[in-house]
Amino acid sequence: MKAASLKEVKTELNHKSHSELLDICLRLSRFKKENKELLTYLLFEVSDEEKYIESIQIAMDAEFDSINTESYYYMRKSIRKILRLIKKYIRYSQSKETEVELLLYFSRRLQQFSPSIFNSKALANLYQRNMEFVEKKISLLHEDLQYDYQQEIERLNNN
Repeated sequence: MKAASLKEVKTELNHKSHSELLDICLRLSRFKKENKELLTYLLFEVSDEEKYIESIQIAMDAEFDSINTESYYYMRKSIRKILRLIKKYIRYSQSKETEVELLLYFSRRLQQFSPSIFNSKALANLYQRNMEFVEKKISLLHEDLQYDYQQEIERLNNN
């Protein structure tokens, strides 16, 4: 089965009644966990972005606390898993400020992690690529926000 284009889906949704749209949304939420998470974000958390960021940071803290530190191999796998989760949550929000905020928090946690990630070349490179990505994203923000986030990056680089 070939999926319809976004334009076709949009026009078809315009022809549906309220109850039909409700049924479609509920049916979508049954199929994938990501669909349900996105619906949860859109229905409950979109109005309070700060609370959303805070809840992701709490989840990130829990993930960092559960990392197996016996070898850098396990650390690398866990850290990449955390980064994948963060990027998924960023896709739900689609807010540049949220993206920068979460990635900076991730970088801060990586830098504070013990044993140091800088003893592993792969993890140090991951950190460096993340910081470069954040700097690119910051350049797209409003000037006032750019200044604030640049200061945060300088603090991270000086530690």
